[in-house]
Amino acid sequence: MPELDAVEGTVSVWCARLDAPPAVARLADVEHYAASTMKVAVLAAAYRLVEAGRLDLDAAVPVVNEFASSAPGAPAFACTERYDNDPGVWAALGREVRLRWLADRMITRSSNLATNLVLDRVGRAAVAEAWRAVGARHSVVGRGIEDAAARDAGITNTVTAADLGALLSAVVTGPPLVSTASSRAMLATLEAQRGVEDLAAGLPPGTRIAHKNGWVMGARHGAGVIFPADAPPYVLAVCATTPLARNDVADDACALLARIAAASWRDRHDLAPAMS
Repeated sequence: MPELDAVEGTVSVWCARLDAPPAVARLADVEHYAASTMKVAVLAAAYRLVEAGRLDLDAAVPVVNEFASSAPGAPAFACTERYDNDPGVWAALGREVRLRWLADRMITRSSNLATNLVLDRVGRAAVAEAWRAVGARHSVVGRGIEDAAARDAGITNTVTAADLGALLSAVVTGPPLVSTASSRAMLATLEAQRGVEDLAAGLPPGTRIAHKNGWVMGARHGAGVIFPADAPPYVLAVCATTPLARNDVADDACALLARIAAASWRDRHDLAPAMS
């Protein structure tokens, strides 16, 4: 898409069939602040721990809003309700819920509070292992969401389009990242994603897509597996760090991601392993 060269900021794209090198790899190894796309890596880490017998998704978890900072010696931090996307998890404060439910809300509603609760059970080391398992070279989950002390200390969450593409590809194929059963469960969660204003908006209505997006002021990302009825499935990951991203479901960054998804759909029969 020649128009990407005119976009202020950095737009990274990685697009490939599951069994092929990328057909498009534009600035695919450039690091971006992850926003909520890091939640897919947390989900993968959770399922890997379940398979290792180290985590029970049906365990009861107290819903609290106090978390240890990743910055050594820093005080505990908390999430801010108005920055979250899911009042359902906040309504459960002070009660116990199933970890499986929190993992679902982390993805389908992009709940920040649910994410920190799941990350607390999973641990950053397990998330790093999940990234390594898919061959990710740059992506890191260094802290929980709204951990300001860690952020100020330079500890952050980063992704690249290539790493997100590799992660989503591995989720579909299952082994060795996760078992086939876990792959199906993760895909079902990603398909239930409620945020459909960017990548999904560029696809024909009813198109099957398992995806996760992420957004903050100045960044809008989306990564997903698209399942055309008339072509092999393919993975599309877009990371856009740009002033077009105004933290709004109707902003120009959403429209940009939708146009990229539409272009990938038009080329779905012709995706070939040629770098660009």
